[in-house]
Amino acid sequence: MKLAKPKAILFDWDNTLIDSWAVIYDALNFTLRKFDKDPWSITETKKRVGKSLRDSFPELFGENWKKASETFYRRFEDIHITQLEAIYGAQKMLEDILKLDIYMGIVSNKQGDFLRKEICHLGWKKYFSSIVGAGDAKNDKPSIEPVIMALMSYGEKSGAHIWFVGDTEIDMECAKIANLTSILIRKNPPQPEEFLKHQPDQHVSDCQALSKLIKKL
Repeated sequence: MKLAKPKAILFDWDNTLIDSWAVIYDALNFTLRKFDKDPWSITETKKRVGKSLRDSFPELFGENWKKASETFYRRFEDIHITQLEAIYGAQKMLEDILKLDIYMGIVSNKQGDFLRKEICHLGWKKYFSSIVGAGDAKNDKPSIEPVIMALMSYGEKSGAHIWFVGDTEIDMECAKIANLTSILIRKNPPQPEEFLKHQPDQHVSDCQALSKLIKKL
């Protein structure tokens, strides 16, 4: 597929621009133990986490999901800023894209208030024209609704010139539903058994590779 030069880019947040697996792993297992459930390994956590909490916790905790959510968020709030760590090269990439006058936004399944706190803590608010987290729209990713919200100030809702960059299948699914160009960003390329319904349009290994790709088009 020949990529269209991006005029707008929507980014996922967790493990796309920041490394948050340690925080998610800690808060999730803290919650699982509180509700007498077996903890997950870090491998299982990375494999199973992707949906927003309001979409995943009812499946995991049943009728106790709201209490479990409160437990998770209390633990998460205690540790997420102190352990906040940007992905290597992410800030330099954002600076490069900003200089190209490309519209940038965030569409994340992290709860919106936590998301905005993290962005402000890093001093990255200047990069993003829109920031949409879980709970900000009626439905969360992979729904199209947070994408529409994130693109309101851009003025267009879809098209190949709008890229969605993320590290999970939910991100690729969201991009396909919204008719955007899907960019998978992670070290390992897609495996044959992955992304069967939502193949990424392009894979890049890291932030530096994404920056180079954009400049080349």
